[in-house]
Amino acid sequence: MGRVRGGDERERQFSARIYGTKMTTITPVILCGGSGTRLWPRSRIAMPKPFLPLVGDNTLFEATVLRCADRGQFGPPIVVTGRGHLEHVEAQLPVGEEGQIIVEPAARNTAAAIALAALRLPEDEIMLVCPSDHHIADCQAFSRAAGIAADLAAQDWLVSFGIEPQAPETGFGYLHRGDPIGDGPGARVAQFVEKPDLERAKAFLQSGEYAWNGGIFAFRAGFFLAELEKHRPAIAAGARAAARGGHEEGHRFHPDAAAFSTIDNESVDYAVMENTARAAMVPVDMGWSDIGNWEALHLARLGQGGRSDAQGNHVTGPAELVDCRRVLVDTDGPRVSVIGLEDVVIVVDNGEILVTSAAGAQKVGKLHGAVNQ
Repeated sequence: MGRVRGGDERERQFSARIYGTKMTTITPVILCGGSGTRLWPRSRIAMPKPFLPLVGDNTLFEATVLRCADRGQFGPPIVVTGRGHLEHVEAQLPVGEEGQIIVEPAARNTAAAIALAALRLPEDEIMLVCPSDHHIADCQAFSRAAGIAADLAAQDWLVSFGIEPQAPETGFGYLHRGDPIGDGPGARVAQFVEKPDLERAKAFLQSGEYAWNGGIFAFRAGFFLAELEKHRPAIAAGARAAARGGHEEGHRFHPDAAAFSTIDNESVDYAVMENTARAAMVPVDMGWSDIGNWEALHLARLGQGGRSDAQGNHVTGPAELVDCRRVLVDTDGPRVSVIGLEDVVIVVDNGEILVTSAAGAQKVGKLHGAVNQ
């Protein structure tokens, strides 16, 4: 599978040709929500993971904004968030940052959120939809992929970033690469595949024809709305009514709450991407993680170095590890001492203590403490 990364000369030349001839300006659309349960107790409903400095010094939200800070390639962002997160968004946007914040009156999933953003843009504007809670280690690869995706989006493709799979992961959806589009790395999406079992995931990895669906998309605003109206006319109509009846408050835009409340709760994948005949993908290897649980965070932190060791342990806060392997400790103050354990996560935060195996990290969001915050 062709990958957008620093070592591929053909892809560098393709990107250079795009930038050299079109210089498409891309509007980042940053989706900012979540309940904060999967990284409990560090992440809480009141302060969920986008707004925490989980990998490096910046929060995940700040890092998302900074990846799109080059005004030669990206325009000012649109942030779509709820009332509960508005204070965090405004506090963490860079000083002097232009753009706008769409304040959703209720959570209605990604199809509605993206539709609201598209309705605030000119029809020919290219929008790059980015979750606010992902980690990307290679920002240059991200920027190159964004340029290639924008070029395809300008040709009325609905483009997904196809993340180069690093393991037979069963927690992600997959994209099956189809026929190439032109002479670049972009291709049609032959099939969207739901989260597979382990044997299918192994087969996907071995074939080299599949990529993880990372939830990053590029669209021309007008074409996305046209496809939404074709496949989910009720969602499109509800979004238009909410936008039409909304009001501005400085850099904030408040959609009409009554109209927005009528919209079905549906993801953009189900509503549009799995139904359109114009689905495309750009394969990219950029050190991506959705930071979907404590084990994913452990792996992302190991890639950053810091307080990591040769045995795959990583420590945040006061701790002592003896004869341990692949142990993550994250404590906000009480000293943690660990002896002779492997593949374990230990978290101490604001009076709560979590101890789980790496394999059990997927279940953290179902704990009573996480659900009943």
